[in-house]
Amino acid sequence: MWGSDREKSLAPRLDDKLAQLLQPGWARTALARRAVAVVLLACAVVLLLRGDPGEDPVPVLIAAHDLVPGIVLTEDDVRLVTRESRTVAEGVLTDPAAVTGKTLAAPLRPGEQITDVRVLGSPLSASVTGVEESRLVPLRLTDAALTDLIHAGDLVDVIAVEGAEGAGGSGSGVTLATAAPVVLVPPPTGKQAARERVILVALPARSATAVATASLTQAITVTLH
Repeated sequence: MWGSDREKSLAPRLDDKLAQLLQPGWARTALARRAVAVVLLACAVVLLLRGDPGEDPVPVLIAAHDLVPGIVLTEDDVRLVTRESRTVAEGVLTDPAAVTGKTLAAPLRPGEQITDVRVLGSPLSASVTGVEESRLVPLRLTDAALTDLIHAGDLVDVIAVEGAEGAGGSGSGVTLATAAPVVLVPPPTGKQAARERVILVALPARSATAVATASLTQAITVTLH
């Protein structure tokens, strides 16, 4: 009987265990430190196995060889490769079909990534005008020689000239758009290139409509900033 009571008194009760855990002491502190160390070690192992997210390979389109502005891209002009995600440019294109038949707006060296603003389209016009609803407008200038003085990146004012037909004509000009960014000046090709060449400018949608309409019936010229 006495032995049975003694065993019961020596057996730890649940409330005794809780009391021991709530009491400060070096043993409990050491146990807590070991638990934290185990958790940190587990986290380190997980991160090690996961790797750096910036090193994840992603598909990107690059130039297969030297490319000049104004050319129409073909599948032979681009290559699909993988790059670490940390090195991928914003807006990079990943589908060769997305650029096939598109006009290149900027020169590219072999291996350069092809982004949405390197080809003619809405992303390019929006990026250079800062206006989401913008358009690209081709202009054939009355003075063809002026085209040789204009380069991509220039800012021009677009002017419609009325009554300037003929050698002795004099006309008045109406400014249709100001500070229009030039996004493309195709290189000359052929004997009639000087007369047929156009420049491409980016304009907000409303101004683009006015300029495109006027260019059908009036002579168009530009002034450079």
